[in-house]
Amino acid sequence: MLEVKALQAGYGNSNVLHGLSLSVPKGSFCTLIGANGAGKSTTMKAIAGLVRPVQGSIEFEGKPIGHLPAAQIVTRGIALVPEGRRVFGPMSVRENLQMGAFTRLFPRAVQGGREVEMRLAFVLETFPRLKERLAQQAATLSGGEQQMLAIGRALMSTPHMLLLDEPSMGLAPLIVLQVFDVLRKLQNSGLTVLVSEQNASVALAHADHGYVIESGRIVLADTAANLHGNDKVREAYLGI
Repeated sequence: MLEVKALQAGYGNSNVLHGLSLSVPKGSFCTLIGANGAGKSTTMKAIAGLVRPVQGSIEFEGKPIGHLPAAQIVTRGIALVPEGRRVFGPMSVRENLQMGAFTRLFPRAVQGGREVEMRLAFVLETFPRLKERLAQQAATLSGGEQQMLAIGRALMSTPHMLLLDEPSMGLAPLIVLQVFDVLRKLQNSGLTVLVSEQNASVALAHADHGYVIESGRIVLADTAANLHGNDKVREAYLGI
């Protein structure tokens, strides 16, 4: 479904990614693990159209997307849950979720239209806690609830593939497990998932396949189970 080949990208005149390649099959749950500053976020932003590739290619469902702006990539079926959640604090939970549908659904349905409401119902079924807080300002939610909202907002665009950048950041361990359990359920329902994570233990426990990134390059790629048992990975990222 997603093919990234020999990708070079960064900020200004400084490249962060140096020939990075990875593949995410349709319907899979993949994770990109690595230390802080290794290039995980840059990789996710490049796929989502927020960082422009310098060299290399990004293909989604057989078509190149590396040249497209972020809004068009959303319409192709990729949604990013950014690092730090980035919810619209002064807006209500409902308004945040409706914003997630803007690019993909609102051109075909006015706000409050049937298609948007059907998608909203799906998100609230996935995250029942949000249903209790629809009128509440997003800034007043707990960290875990804001992460649910950020994922729900991305789901409102009816994506084929969900990107999540450091979804465990700042969350209690129990909430982290709940979030990853939801991601696994979404994958089982047919959604393709790619997660970048410093929390390698929980990421590898839920993913099918994993990549290890160091200094902007993929240095290991294997099944999640094999990476979890790899001595280098266990020492460097699992603390074992």
